[in-house]
Amino acid sequence: MTGKQLEFDQRVHRLNKKHAKMSRGYRASMRKDGLVVMKPQRVKSAVPAKVLLLCLCGLFVFKTFLLTSLGASAYQYRVDSLAEGTSVEKAGAWMMQIDPVSEFFATQITTYLPWISQL
Repeated sequence: MTGKQLEFDQRVHRLNKKHAKMSRGYRASMRKDGLVVMKPQRVKSAVPAKVLLLCLCGLFVFKTFLLTSLGASAYQYRVDSLAEGTSVEKAGAWMMQIDPVSEFFATQITTYLPWISQL
């Protein structure tokens, strides 16, 4: 191909990509020279990262609370009995298994607040 044809094909490819992005939404902005330019809008996630992070933190807090109040052996017994159930219960048992983060926070809580484990 000649140089001009290659440049043309590259420009058409760029414009097609921009058109596909703009089909999902766009916004208008004015450049310093006064020209109004359309820019593609960024696609937002259906679930924000903050919500996922809050859910993950809530899970660790819940597991820490259970581990602290029940004790390690009773907690592990309940997780083991949950693992013998259906596939949904097995998935729950996998999520609720004792992990280093929950175990660390549970030992810290019982160290500084020993009365909490007697509730």
